[in-house]
Amino acid sequence: MLEMLMNPRKAERHPWELFFVGIFYASLSVLLVYWIFGQDPVLSKYSGIFIVTFTVMFSTPFVYYIIKFEEDKITKDKKEITLIKEHEKAILTFLWLFLGFVVAFSFWNIILSSSDLLKAQIETYCLINRPSNIDSCVTQYIVGSAVSGSAGAFTDNFLVIFVNNLYVIVSVLIFSLIFGAGAIFILAWNATVIAAAIKIFTNSDLSSLPFGLLRYMIHGLPEIAAYFIVALAGGLVSVAVIKHEFGTPKFYDVLRDSLTLIFIAIIVLLFAAFIEVYITPLIF
Repeated sequence: MLEMLMNPRKAERHPWELFFVGIFYASLSVLLVYWIFGQDPVLSKYSGIFIVTFTVMFSTPFVYYIIKFEEDKITKDKKEITLIKEHEKAILTFLWLFLGFVVAFSFWNIILSSSDLLKAQIETYCLINRPSNIDSCVTQYIVGSAVSGSAGAFTDNFLVIFVNNLYVIVSVLIFSLIFGAGAIFILAWNATVIAAAIKIFTNSDLSSLPFGLLRYMIHGLPEIAAYFIVALAGGLVSVAVIKHEFGTPKFYDVLRDSLTLIFIAIIVLLFAAFIEVYITPLIF
């Protein structure tokens, strides 16, 4: 039923509508997990994982249909620049969906004020920001009913950030090759981690949510765009294999297009790392 909420063909004509679809999917996931597992002394500890799982379940049919439509666009007659412009619509669609995820996750994470809601994501945040003092970081941001302190800055080492993001790109590519829409898991996970960071950055102040979103989206959007580009590249190959096109001229056209997308994604990732290291600290 939920996959009928938005027609993929219509979504590419009006990508911004996916912002509200993302808010709906993410909100539904958070509220279901909060109501079903929130009071369970064991399962509540894994709420962050359940939220990502529900979001992936809701989003997978839509993401698969979008990738399938993109694969159908690939023909030998089209030049690469034309294909890139065609895929641009799908990337924008995914970005709006992701932005909806981040806004909804951040909003409910602040409103519900549950220390277990995104516990795993806060641990990931501490691993990134305070690798030498993870335990005290987790204690500060998870133990207790309120979040105190402010978000620490990410490492300012350009190479470290770029290499870490490359690892994510490889994971996204593997997930999307195994299952065309599988990369949505990593992307939904990243959305929840950003939401956890925004709650810390804003000190659980809902009025500061727009400022928190701006803090992480300045470099986050191009970074996530790179992930989506790679997800699309892997998904195109996966769909081509599913349609039994392996070894055909159409398959090699898809493969060539996917390699071009991966190259573009790496360039975008370099740009995102540059913004994170040299631009974002100047503003915040």
